[in-house]
Amino acid sequence: MANGPVGTVLNPISFVDSDLPAKMGGLCIYSCNASCSNQFCRREKTMFVSPSLLVRIARERRGRRRTATDAMATNGLKESPILKKYVENGDVVGICVSGGLDSKTVALRLRLAGVKVKCFTADIGQPDEEDVNDVIKKMAPCGVETIVVDLKKEIAEGAFEAVAAQAMYDGGYWQSTGIGRYVTARGLLETMKKHGCTVLSHGATGRGNDQVRFERYVNVMDPSFKVYAPWRDPVLLDEFPGRTQMLSFLQKHGIGHQIVSQASKRYSTDANICGLSNEAEDLESMQTPITIVNPVMGVWPKDAPDQQEEITMKFVAGRCVQINGKDVSPLEAVQQSNQIAGRNGIGLCQALENRILGTKSRGVYEAPGMTLLGHALDCVYMSVLDRRSTALFRQLSTHISDQIYDGRYFDPSTRAAINAVWQLAEPASGTVKLGLHKGHMFFLSLTGCPHSIYFEEDSSMEASGGLNPASSQGYLEVSSVEAKALAKAKLIDTGSVWSKRQKTA
Repeated sequence: MANGPVGTVLNPISFVDSDLPAKMGGLCIYSCNASCSNQFCRREKTMFVSPSLLVRIARERRGRRRTATDAMATNGLKESPILKKYVENGDVVGICVSGGLDSKTVALRLRLAGVKVKCFTADIGQPDEEDVNDVIKKMAPCGVETIVVDLKKEIAEGAFEAVAAQAMYDGGYWQSTGIGRYVTARGLLETMKKHGCTVLSHGATGRGNDQVRFERYVNVMDPSFKVYAPWRDPVLLDEFPGRTQMLSFLQKHGIGHQIVSQASKRYSTDANICGLSNEAEDLESMQTPITIVNPVMGVWPKDAPDQQEEITMKFVAGRCVQINGKDVSPLEAVQQSNQIAGRNGIGLCQALENRILGTKSRGVYEAPGMTLLGHALDCVYMSVLDRRSTALFRQLSTHISDQIYDGRYFDPSTRAAINAVWQLAEPASGTVKLGLHKGHMFFLSLTGCPHSIYFEEDSSMEASGGLNPASSQGYLEVSSVEAKALAKAKLIDTGSVWSKRQKTA
């Protein structure tokens, strides 16, 4: 610490949830801006204080350390250096929770360590939860406040954007989790700030994609906001190597938790309105069929109705605005598409996806609504996009898909690609009629598509007033120049590539 003319500079120090700055009255040596009020320098996170107040601050810090240390000793817990620092700084940790075993364990563990904790959960239309507000009741025994943030409209818009970009990842996976993560991170971070939080805590493991997504999103949205990953904290990893230890910890503190057994069918699920991901446990074995999964958003094709169901979907500039003749918002479009496609066995797939960290992960995915919306829109795209626009669209689609998967939705290249997709989607207006039957989608008709570049007369194999077949002669003569040149230069190989590889092996 450096001595000043009438006081001392403290750097850094946090006064979250404290009225101490208003009582100090020291002069800011940086004079960064008027809002500093000669008390707290936001630019340097520095405060200029008098020696007597410095003593008060030191006592408060020692008191916080003693309280946290006493609590840890009383509960027989080891001290985490990371959590100790949060306590000393007066940080408020906002925990992303689901009400499950991990959430309860982390919330209680941090609270017992003396950390100020607030819990947050996102309502993103989880189809596997009857009432997302039940999370508040589940977390209450841990002695924490839980705030539910309604993000259903935001994730529905995310679904529309992914559908417009046809942003499927490996195996036809519609990226319900990838979309859900940027919507959740953005929505919860904004709310955490309003509630005085300075740290975001997520429950992602140290092996998967979500740790990368959550932390990158927090970093790009607010570089000064801290991130805590409990399942990368060596102390917590040592204390809770598995579910048994977590259950024992909760029971010791009078908190119950019931794990819903799936008998011989074991796997974990992550869901939102875009879709549902089933993975891990039994599904990690390639000897396990995907049919062990019990669909939540629909049925297996064999269990779908025997009668074909017809549906019409109207698109304007790449966005679904009507279903079966009735206007719909993005949220309503996704909800209704989920119901209609789900009951017809649409949108179930398996993927061995390439994870961000380089490993492969097996998943069984449900995305009935996005599969239906995506296929219907693709029928319009095929009618309005020329060959080069289609090729460009595919490149943009792949880039956007990879960026969403990698937790880079807010990156400049992603935004530029999405903007280009919406530009290409401007002429994509029309009404598509499909027949849905036992997991299949059959094209029935496309009407009201004013920008279609498909003209029957030009494409007809019958005599018509369209393209004159004789006019192709000149094009073929020009094309033959290059073909004959390649032949004369002996650059053409007509043999089997595979056979030649075997001979040289």
